[in-house]
Amino acid sequence: MFAKNFKLLAAISLVFSLAACGSESTASNSEPDPQSTDAGTFPTSGSGELHLYNWTDYIDPAEIARFSAETGIEVILDTFDSNETLLAKLESGSTGYDVIVPSDYMVQQMVELNLLENIGVKNFPNAKNIKPEAMNVIFDKGRNYTAPYMYGTTGIICNPVAEPRCKDLKSWHDFFTFGLNKTDAMKDQVEIVSSALRAVGVPASDLCTTDKSKYLAAQQLLSGFKPAVIESDGSIERVLGGISNVRQNWNGDSHRMKVENPDLVYIYPSEGLNLWSDQLAVPVGAPNLDNAKIFINWMMDPKNIAMETNFTGYDNSIIGSSEYFDPALKNDPAVNVPAKYLPLLSPIPNCGQEARDLYTQVFTSWTTEQ
Repeated sequence: MFAKNFKLLAAISLVFSLAACGSESTASNSEPDPQSTDAGTFPTSGSGELHLYNWTDYIDPAEIARFSAETGIEVILDTFDSNETLLAKLESGSTGYDVIVPSDYMVQQMVELNLLENIGVKNFPNAKNIKPEAMNVIFDKGRNYTAPYMYGTTGIICNPVAEPRCKDLKSWHDFFTFGLNKTDAMKDQVEIVSSALRAVGVPASDLCTTDKSKYLAAQQLLSGFKPAVIESDGSIERVLGGISNVRQNWNGDSHRMKVENPDLVYIYPSEGLNLWSDQLAVPVGAPNLDNAKIFINWMMDPKNIAMETNFTGYDNSIIGSSEYFDPALKNDPAVNVPAKYLPLLSPIPNCGQEARDLYTQVFTSWTTEQ
């Protein structure tokens, strides 16, 4: 299936190896691994609860039930809508979560802020299933803090039947300037601002620029962009229900929409689009550490993670999982990236603090104007 797309694997390797744009992770293969877990000490059974903090609609309820039935661990799920929401929650002192699901760039920030437990994922029994290109990643070299969950892209979903003009969208600039009715945008500053920077001519290699003139150009572009909806959650229901006809969208959600409505089209903007990966991690102070390890290891089993791919519509980095994928995933260009679009993919930017502050300023200005 996807594993046969070698150009895509190269792109995925790029996102894992170059996911930094302005800062370096403090994790490395040579640093002390005080909580390393070897086969002799790995917890083999659990009980009680596991508190999972995940993106909305990003895990199969049936798989949660199966995990609980197999392990005796009850999963209590809370959800968030952006990496920044997740970070703010942890920085506020919330320590009741056992497993969280940050994206690659946010992992790096959290490691630097000492917010993640070094649980020695590389020594988990199922770590042998991690694909080589996803093992020695720049945001967690050697996989001490995280295990891979899902990866995907952020493009545009279009309903050309309900909104014929959306089929003419070719770029982020088009998305921000066409003024189409029922346009839907993410409530995510990294996605919105990086797309606006691309739209005003900033190349992928410079998305962590500190040149304020480029952010001013992005802000001026966004000042005329007045979508009907600014929300990260609930996109599937809005698009399928006809509330939204055009949306900045993750490819997995787009796949799930297209299963229900084959008329929908996933657009790869000509200026390029973000390729990201989400990880399973344990925050410092997790109350049920053994249960967290059991859950993360369970998710690295090929069949278990494949069921999550079938539910979410996103690919994963576990060897052997593709044997269990739904055939519809292989045939969807939103998921199985066509070769002509591979050069458009680049890692989601992980910027230094100065650039992060500029992202926040542009995003806050835009949302305040709505």
